[in-house]
Amino acid sequence: MPFDSSTMRLLPLAAFVAALAGCASMPDPVQLVRDVAAKVSAPAASDAASAPAPAAPAPTAAASAPIAVAAVAVPAVEVPVDPQVQQAFDQARRALRAGRLDEAERGFRALADKHPELGGPQANLGLIYRQAGKLPESVAAFEKAVKANPQQPVYFNQLGIAYRHVGQFAKARDAYEHAMSLDPNYAPPYLNLGILNDLYLRDDKRALELYGRYLVLSPAGDATVTKWVAELKNRKPDQVLVSRKERE
Repeated sequence: MPFDSSTMRLLPLAAFVAALAGCASMPDPVQLVRDVAAKVSAPAASDAASAPAPAAPAPTAAASAPIAVAAVAVPAVEVPVDPQVQQAFDQARRALRAGRLDEAERGFRALADKHPELGGPQANLGLIYRQAGKLPESVAAFEKAVKANPQQPVYFNQLGIAYRHVGQFAKARDAYEHAMSLDPNYAPPYLNLGILNDLYLRDDKRALELYGRYLVLSPAGDATVTKWVAELKNRKPDQVLVSRKERE
């Protein structure tokens, strides 16, 4: 992948992704992982705003394997960085790709402390913390990422997922909607907000609208989401809901 040494870009990492610092233009696609939600019965609508997120299933050998990624092209807007900062970011990225998570975390933490104006290091920390099950820390990191770069829809989508994991559904909804407002053609937040309405907020009509928009933005189609739409249209009251996969 071509890399401009004067600016950070969104780059793929092993098993999950380290997106994430960008310049005024970013021609390369962002590789995004999928967050697998547990098979659950969603809480009642009246409890959705404060209910905790469903517990994730116990890790399995398959779950620990590298996660398949999907590529989504999005613009990034961040301040240029000098070569030394770029080099440090690259080193942390390589450590993460090699599975040296402690080293990667130290590298991104050092960058975040010295350069709070950059969203990329914080976003990478958010992904590392979520992978480690440190959900409050993940939320805090993504909040800092969107503060540093409020024009990056990827960060707001990730923040929405982080809020959903800690059961803050209203904040998750707002984060997804903000991502959609920044880039109306960026598909993941439509799907994720659809899942939020489907499983947690129990607004079937809104979920169908969002799934429909996601499918419009997915020219290759998505058989799984098409199946969800059919299930939702035929759902009976109090029916147990099937699993949904958020898109990061």
